[in-house]
Amino acid sequence: MNLEKATQPTMYFVGVTTTKSSIMKVFPEWAEALGLENTVLKGIDIAIHDKPEVYREVVQFMKDDPLSMGALVTTHKIDLYDAAKDLFEVHGPLAKRFGELSSISKQGDKMAAHAKDPITAGLSLEEFVPKGYFTKTGADVFIMGAGGSAISMGYHLMQDKFKGDYPRRIVIANRSQPRLTEIENIFKTLDPGGIAFEYYLTPEPGQNDEVLATMKPGSLIVNATGLGKDRPGSPLTDDAVFPKKALVWEINYRGDLRFMHQANEQQDAQELTVIDGWKYFIYGWTAVISEVFHIPIEGETLAKCDEIASKFRQ
Repeated sequence: MNLEKATQPTMYFVGVTTTKSSIMKVFPEWAEALGLENTVLKGIDIAIHDKPEVYREVVQFMKDDPLSMGALVTTHKIDLYDAAKDLFEVHGPLAKRFGELSSISKQGDKMAAHAKDPITAGLSLEEFVPKGYFTKTGADVFIMGAGGSAISMGYHLMQDKFKGDYPRRIVIANRSQPRLTEIENIFKTLDPGGIAFEYYLTPEPGQNDEVLATMKPGSLIVNATGLGKDRPGSPLTDDAVFPKKALVWEINYRGDLRFMHQANEQQDAQELTVIDGWKYFIYGWTAVISEVFHIPIEGETLAKCDEIASKFRQ
């Protein structure tokens, strides 16, 4: 990491391979459109599941530097919050509830941690999951990965407003047990009743394929592992078969996207609807920028941001 004192208003992108993101090209034009003059975005790359002191160093640096305005956090949402939560004076209700953050901002002299993903994941899902879908189809939800994005999706799907239209099952698979246990404990606090939950430890190739084979036609299948973005590959092998008429969501929009390509290869035969993570990218970034700079980004302004970003889509 190269944490140098900011000389102009600076927002940070805390991730793993930040220079590869379209946001580095998009942000300058967004800043101009939003009236954020002389404002820049800088990446901070941290190894996946790095040491707690690394996360604390990043937060303390922003806290101490007047022109460091805040950050969007990806990949490290749970690890960073767990390591540095005592450095924040303001904790958004969802950050506190789920033990994660995607947004670091300042409120006067106070550092604020917010979990925006439960909102932005929901907006993204509503783009392609029709109202009444689960009642009509009796479909399941299978999420591979048990990090912040998976927690956020579960939160959205279990909200009271969807009562009567809950998935039949929500199935989570993950390669490590601690995160699997953590998401199970969180989902127990959210459980509205009427949903069957299943949790699978799947560290070996092919194990996710076996779980996938139990999904009903029309099920929502999600790659929330990070594989295909910061690390190459897919949580499925090339032998996996998607259920008929499934909604297949690759929450990434860049990388080798092997999971999405696997779905595309079966799209016609299995009648799949395949969605990438572009809208998730748009909603996620605009929500955090809004928080960091205390400006509303909605309606026509949000549409303008989407239009600008589309020019740089990879």
